[in-house]
Amino acid sequence: MVDTAPSTSSKTSESATQPAAHTPGTVDSAPTPTRSAAGTPAPAPSPATVAAAQAAAPKVDVAALSRQLLGTWADLRLVARERAAHPDLQRIEGQSMEEHRERVLQQLKILVEHGAVHRAFPTSLGGHDDHGGNIAAFEELVLADPSLQIKSGVQWGLFGAAVLHLGTEYHHQTFLPDIMTLEVPGAFAMTETGHGSDVAAIGTTATYDEVTQEFVINTPFRGAWKDYLGNAALHGTAAVVFAQLITKGVNHGVHAFYVPLRDADGGFLPGIGGEDDGLKGGLNGIDNGRLHFSDVRVPRVNLLNRYGDVGEDGTYSSPIASSGRRFFTMLGTLVQGRVSLDGAATSAAAMALTIAITYGNQRRQFTAGSDTDEEVLLDYQRHQRRLIPKLATTYAQIFAHDEFLVKFDEVFSGKADTDDDRQDLETIAAALKPLSTWHALETLQEAREASGGAGFLAENRIVGLRQDLDVYVTFEGDNNVLLQLVAKRLLTDYSKQFANADAGVMARYVVQQTADRAYHGTGLRRLAQTIADFGSTARSVAELRDTNTQRELLTDRVEAMIGDIAGRLREARKLPKSDAAAVFNRNQNELIEAARAHAELLQWEAFTRALEHTTDAGTKQVLTWVRDLFGLGLMEKHLAWYLINGRLSPQRAQAVTAYIDRLIERLRPHAQDLVDAFGYRPEHLRAKIASGAEQERQDEARAYYAAQRAAGTLPVPEKSKK
Repeated sequence: MVDTAPSTSSKTSESATQPAAHTPGTVDSAPTPTRSAAGTPAPAPSPATVAAAQAAAPKVDVAALSRQLLGTWADLRLVARERAAHPDLQRIEGQSMEEHRERVLQQLKILVEHGAVHRAFPTSLGGHDDHGGNIAAFEELVLADPSLQIKSGVQWGLFGAAVLHLGTEYHHQTFLPDIMTLEVPGAFAMTETGHGSDVAAIGTTATYDEVTQEFVINTPFRGAWKDYLGNAALHGTAAVVFAQLITKGVNHGVHAFYVPLRDADGGFLPGIGGEDDGLKGGLNGIDNGRLHFSDVRVPRVNLLNRYGDVGEDGTYSSPIASSGRRFFTMLGTLVQGRVSLDGAATSAAAMALTIAITYGNQRRQFTAGSDTDEEVLLDYQRHQRRLIPKLATTYAQIFAHDEFLVKFDEVFSGKADTDDDRQDLETIAAALKPLSTWHALETLQEAREASGGAGFLAENRIVGLRQDLDVYVTFEGDNNVLLQLVAKRLLTDYSKQFANADAGVMARYVVQQTADRAYHGTGLRRLAQTIADFGSTARSVAELRDTNTQRELLTDRVEAMIGDIAGRLREARKLPKSDAAAVFNRNQNELIEAARAHAELLQWEAFTRALEHTTDAGTKQVLTWVRDLFGLGLMEKHLAWYLINGRLSPQRAQAVTAYIDRLIERLRPHAQDLVDAFGYRPEHLRAKIASGAEQERQDEARAYYAAQRAAGTLPVPEKSKK
């Protein structure tokens, strides 16, 4: 396998050959916008000014930027990409569900043969104890086939990881070797038909029998069946089953048990039954299914007992006294699913943008500015508005994800493994995964539409990715539920700062927004900004480019929203439970919006830190424009809040949109370089419209008409005769 930066030589970029009127490419002080900050028409620059600006325009060092985007585990990602480029691991469009399932199972065996899935497991068992590197490599499987990525994640990232992180040495030695080699394909049996995100309320029970020293597992009603489980319909021969642990008549909450499912012939063991979930909206290479249990007995030692154990006499013990804290600690060890979904969704968005922007940079339509040549789609402002802001968000997500992955590795390697570190990691995971998975769906849909009918063809990948990524917003927790968890954490942090404050103190804080910041940042950083007067109309549009101004505007929105909600919820603690729940429910939507604003701020901060590590001057300038587009795009999206709350005047609000248009115009000549820097080769994209075929068609057509004009054989249009 090649361990070098991916080549981008196969891509065709027209940015250097577009007409000057459509590729301003100016430095930040050049007079490029068509409208002034106030929205009034600005004079067009002279040809000499345009030429000078183009000569001074920054250039992107694509190779260096590509390496930076690969992140902390760049070399492992490159090796994984070489693997994902192999046809044996790639999806074959048009296969039946049965064929696709069998192909993906065989692909898992190929991964085992290449030692590609064991990095996170203990060195004593042939692994590398490399948790961050494992996830980085695993995420690249989405390039080959999302079904392969997710089925691999079920086997080693959920089933195997549960045994690793919830079990003890006995379980590691007894079960992990066969899990690692795929001798035992397994399911992760947590979700139930009746309970998905609310894991604490699952109905499956595991009751200890002191006489036989066994746990008896039951799904006592239909809603308690385990559902939507990868590997459950066909291939799984064992499962980690989550159930309410009951001993001596006491329910000690949800725990995990290793449970054999099938015999050597593939039939269910006594007491176990199941169904195939059948054809899904996507990811049909995975055999999702349902499981149910009737008096299924497993030995006492099959309890994965790192955080809770039952003695032979039925006595329960745990190193964590609080049942609530114990539950969240157990679930927190499985956070890597959200980490990998954040990365894989971001990769899918990057692939879609590479396809759509490459196509848009080659496909021509309408003779808007020429009597002979049609315009490249990406030269149209609307086309730029559709794709380039999404490119900016994807860049922000890439940089945020790498920091997220570093945090994950520090926690799971033990470098930073305090309770606070784990809580911060869980909060970041719950914040970033929703944004990246939603963004992937929005980007895939926009890329599909921007590619016209060609984007609807399966051969161009976008529709298949859109189908497969759809369920990512539900995997590992519904996105809205996850953001609610983030909001609760923000409120908890806020309340700690004002535990003994009276109403007057709280009101003054909310109104004045003092410099003592209540919110501590939950993981990526701490805030220490003093909020200034955002409503001043005297500030010039230039201040919108200022890093501190953007930070203050984005930060203030998070803190003001949390402060306002905290003030409304403060008295709810004194109300009866039902009344308090009603108060919370009335504020639920705003809580989720505040959490989303927090996640957006984390992404912006990560992007800003990445700029500090960009050494090439031209690349740094272009990336700064991309960061500004992301930050100002967030403000534009939430302009109603900024106006209603007096953070921006109407004139300043207009300036935000005007400057966004200016930034997009500047970034247009660099769009191809920015997607080429993702490093995806044709064998990764596997989209004909991004292969150069469209450029060949356009060149052929233009040459044909040019030859006709030169020979004088081109028919005269009817209009010209009139």
